[in-house]
Amino acid sequence: MVDSTRPAPDTVGFLYPGYSAEDEYPRLEGMLGGDSGDIRLPLVHTDIGEDAHRVDALLEMGSAARLAAGVAELAERGARAVVWACTSASFVFGWEGAHDQVRELSETAGLPASSTSFAFAHAVQALGAERVAIAATYPEDVADHFRAFLKAAGAEVVAMRGSGIITAAEVGTWGREEVLELARAGDHPEAQAVLLPDTALHTAAWIPDLEAELGKPVLTANQVTVWEGLRLLGRDPVHDRLGTLFARSGG
Repeated sequence: MVDSTRPAPDTVGFLYPGYSAEDEYPRLEGMLGGDSGDIRLPLVHTDIGEDAHRVDALLEMGSAARLAAGVAELAERGARAVVWACTSASFVFGWEGAHDQVRELSETAGLPASSTSFAFAHAVQALGAERVAIAATYPEDVADHFRAFLKAAGAEVVAMRGSGIITAAEVGTWGREEVLELARAGDHPEAQAVLLPDTALHTAAWIPDLEAELGKPVLTANQVTVWEGLRLLGRDPVHDRLGTLFARSGG
C-alpha cells in the first residue's frame, strides 16, 4: 500500500548519452537516498549518433532534438528538474551556446534544467576554488573547449591534460587504477581542485581515494551532475563518501 502521507521524493531526471557509466546513477541514488528513498535519480538514454570525442560529433550529440526525445519519459517518472548528463556535448557549444542548450531543454521539459558543464562551474564556485586543473579523457583539442568554458565561468585553469580517448565506450571500461593515474597526471601544485570531466568515466566509488591521493578536492562528472540536479531542487545533501563537495553543508 502506498503511504499517501509520505512526502513525494525529490526526483531529478538525467538525460545520459548512450551507455558507459550509467550505473553511477543508481549507485549515487542509493548512497544519497538511503533507506528513506527520498531522493530519486531516474535516467533516460539519449541517442548519441556517433560515439566520438570530436567537436562535430559532440555538437550533434547535444542537439536540441536529441535531448528533447527523452524529456517525456523523465516527466512520466516524476522528474522535477532535468540535467543533461554530458560535459563535452555541452561545453563544445561555448558559454553562450551552452546557456541556450539548457534554456531550450528547460522550455521543452517545463522544468528547471542544467548540464554537467554548468555543474562543474557551480561546484568550483561552491568550493571557492579560483585555480583548477583539468584531467580529461578527451583529446586535447576537445579538452581545450572545457578550459575556455571554465575561463568564461571565472576559473583559472593552471594545468590541463588530455588523454586522447575518442570513444565513451572505451572510457567506460576504465577502473580504479586508470582513474587514479589520470587524476595524478592532471594535477598541478597551484590547483585548488582537480576536475575529471567525463560522464562516461566511473568515479563514484573512488572519490575519497582520489582526494586522499591528491590532498585536495576532486570534482568528477557524475558526482557534480547529481549535485547540480539536487541544487536545482534546493537540496543540499551531505555524504561522507562523495568528496569535499558533498561534505560542505550549504554548498
